[in-house]
Amino acid sequence: MEDATAILARTPATLDAMLRGLPDGWIAAHEGGETWSPFDVIGHLIHGERTDWVPRARIILEHGEARPFETFDRFAQFATSEGRPLPSLLDEFAAARQTSLRDLVALGVTIADLDRRGRHPLLGVVTLRQLLATWVAHDLDHVVQVSRVLARQYSDEVGPWQAYLRIISGTQG
Repeated sequence: MEDATAILARTPATLDAMLRGLPDGWIAAHEGGETWSPFDVIGHLIHGERTDWVPRARIILEHGEARPFETFDRFAQFATSEGRPLPSLLDEFAAARQTSLRDLVALGVTIADLDRRGRHPLLGVVTLRQLLATWVAHDLDHVVQVSRVLARQYSDEVGPWQAYLRIISGTQG
């Protein structure tokens, strides 16, 4: 739990440092098609704080597999964030994460509780350990996504150096 919360507690400040005060073009940038902008990612993370991680942990602890999780709306942020300024979203995410971490501690999760099982509507049986590990990996995935979206705005400008920039070229190193 301590290892997980060490990352989870840092995500809001990390994203805030990356995004606050950037010109709107950076905040709205995406990778084409229906990919998400940094603005969209922050809205998505807020929605997750409200409806995903701790609420699902509570379901596992209180109901086990008997009550499946509610389906998570991966696109709810498009309606709930519309027209809002990014600084307010960053502030809301930081406050929501503090609340989530406080609520997680209040649950009093034990080592034995980590193996308790719940039911995901699409994935089937999952453990509390898997849910919490996914929360951490999900945060890191979106930090990488935001970094990649920002870096790819310079895909053409870097010229031949693109071959050396995995964040732009997509190659593994």
